[in-house]
Amino acid sequence: MRLNKEHIWPIVGLVAVLFSAWLLVHQLRNISFDDILVSLDAIPMHRWFLAAIATAVAYKALAGYDNIALKHLEKDIPWPFVAATSFTTYALAHNIGASVASGAVVRYRAYTSKGLSGGEVGVLVALCSFTFALGTILLAGLVLLIKPDLLQLLYDDPSPWVPYALSAFFLGLVLLYVISSLLGLPSFKFGRFQVHYPAIPIVKQQLLIGPLELIGAAAIIYFALPAANNPGFLVVLGVFLASFSAALLSHAPGGLGVLEALFLLALPEVNPADIIAALLVFRLFYLLIPFAISLIIILVFERNQLIKLFSLKRLQRRNTQNAHNNNE
Repeated sequence: MRLNKEHIWPIVGLVAVLFSAWLLVHQLRNISFDDILVSLDAIPMHRWFLAAIATAVAYKALAGYDNIALKHLEKDIPWPFVAATSFTTYALAHNIGASVASGAVVRYRAYTSKGLSGGEVGVLVALCSFTFALGTILLAGLVLLIKPDLLQLLYDDPSPWVPYALSAFFLGLVLLYVISSLLGLPSFKFGRFQVHYPAIPIVKQQLLIGPLELIGAAAIIYFALPAANNPGFLVVLGVFLASFSAALLSHAPGGLGVLEALFLLALPEVNPADIIAALLVFRLFYLLIPFAISLIIILVFERNQLIKLFSLKRLQRRNTQNAHNNNE
């Protein structure tokens, strides 16, 4: 049986999930549930509050992804609708997995109701994904430049020049994108969609919003870790960038197992129970609570759409009846 390219990534994702599950079981063998409860109870109330603020920052930045794409498409849609659509999209996509596909379904349903065509929604989805990738590449380049020894947490004894070479490569890609936008080069393909280089004001917003969302998400974990033996925000951010990217590539729902395995592997000096507790806080604030709220938003949206549909049909029947009466 010959494998199509459509089958390759699901297979890679399945292998990644199975390997992460094996690694996670291996890492958790000496951690009891009581240890995790103790670690959760030890998180001070003010750090719970800071984690909640970091979540709000992350989701506000995620709404900026959609807003940037709509500006590029020159579409004027009210901010509350954009924020609700973005929130619902990412809350569902992060929990379901296969974020691009699952997010596209939500965005298509929402934005076509506001007059966007299917092709325009496709470009919007592509640009949002590209903004996330751009933010990840930019932050990875900066983190490796500032803290080159971070690579040792994920790879055994890399050569001293490797972190700087990777940093230069990542930052070079970002610079190339900025220069291409400045020069107004021809459009490029992102997946199946043709995307034109955005204007520089939009590129500036991408370079701000993309990193801000990732910083907010990583801050949830950072604030949930104890002050003692805390590796520092840059280390947490670097490990988060690697683990969250791996989780997205694996298509595992919520990155289940992937995040935990890589964090435990990269932070051996931190109490494993504290790491699991911090990731539980992350899942609660970044995944589960938004998921519950998104279901309510979907129900309200679909209810309003049904009301509009019934009202339109009632109006059409009334107009038809009036026209029939006038003909008589």
